[in-house]
Amino acid sequence: MRRRLEQGHIQVYTGEGKGKTTCAFGLALRAVGQGLQVYLIQFLKGQDTGELKAAQRLAPELTVQGFGRPVLVNLRNPTPEDLALARDGLDLARRVIAGGDYDLVVLDEINVALAYNLIPLKEVLDMLKRRPAGVEVVLTGRAAPPELIDAADLVTEMVPRKHYWDKGTKARQGIEW
Repeated sequence: MRRRLEQGHIQVYTGEGKGKTTCAFGLALRAVGQGLQVYLIQFLKGQDTGELKAAQRLAPELTVQGFGRPVLVNLRNPTPEDLALARDGLDLARRVIAGGDYDLVVLDEINVALAYNLIPLKEVLDMLKRRPAGVEVVLTGRAAPPELIDAADLVTEMVPRKHYWDKGTKARQGIEW
């Protein structure tokens, strides 16, 4: 019989600083290493990143599904396709969480989708309230809504103090993506 969590919690990783997704993937890696099943759903991301390539090596213990196009979303004026992809991601999240087969469910960049009203906050809060007791949920992204922060058991805010981008360093393969 595989290991299960007795009690899952809600974690939020937010803030303007770098490292929210990286932190969530690190937790996913740790969970897989301890025999837990992990499902990671990415909102607003459709690029082929290093995280996705590494996650494929950890399947089936780690499943990653992206819901986004390989371009930046205009968050103030999302396309109908962007809205449909965000809705599809939320529908999958609801099924995965309610099913209780995964110990850890990461909803990467969902906070941004919430902040720009691509998906309804009420539905996300309801999904979190109804989750099975042993399911841990991590929600990442800038601008986490106050209601989500209130519902969380753990909140980590990434605060930028210094960044090499400010000196002109471009995003680097294997480090930023």
